[in-house]
Amino acid sequence: MDMHSPDTRPTRERILDAAMNIFSAKGFHDTKLDEIVSEGGVSKGSIYFHFPNKEKLFIALVDQFADLIERRAQEAIAGETQGIRRVQAALEAVLETFGKYRRPAKLLLVQAVGLGTVFERKRMEVNDRFARLIRIYIDEAVADGDIAPVNTHIVSHAWMGAIYNVVIQWVYTGEPSKDEIMDALLPLLLKSVDYQTRNLQDR
Repeated sequence: MDMHSPDTRPTRERILDAAMNIFSAKGFHDTKLDEIVSEGGVSKGSIYFHFPNKEKLFIALVDQFADLIERRAQEAIAGETQGIRRVQAALEAVLETFGKYRRPAKLLLVQAVGLGTVFERKRMEVNDRFARLIRIYIDEAVADGDIAPVNTHIVSHAWMGAIYNVVIQWVYTGEPSKDEIMDALLPLLLKSVDYQTRNLQDR
């Protein structure tokens, strides 16, 4: 954007973008609302109009990023008809999104940890949300006959735990590469439901 042009974005969007910049740079505890006011070119009153406190603003950022991840996963599977292919497409889309938006990924995966009960509940809510999404795709793979019937509730949470830990390392270090993660992680996850990855390559 031209620095001399007025910022015509909606106020709420400007606040969220400014908060993302400051939270990412300073962390939650060291961020002051006055800094977000200055960064976003908004009034403190407008922040309180949209977000009652700093905690609500932080949680809104977590929700915004979670919405983005879910949307990208759903877009990725739209062109896939086979259950196990949808699992693969969704995982690739999630990794692409985390890689492209590394700063909000750190907020979601790291900074929300240890910030208190409210943030821990939100983190667990997001984890459960994505575990449910994973479960949908695994259920579809079972229905399609791609994999044998399994306890998809347990499997989806186990997958979520594996993905979570790998992505945390990747977000922080940039290593291993997305392709290396997919090459190692996808066969591991599929093997846990007794699916042979060579079947995926043959289709």
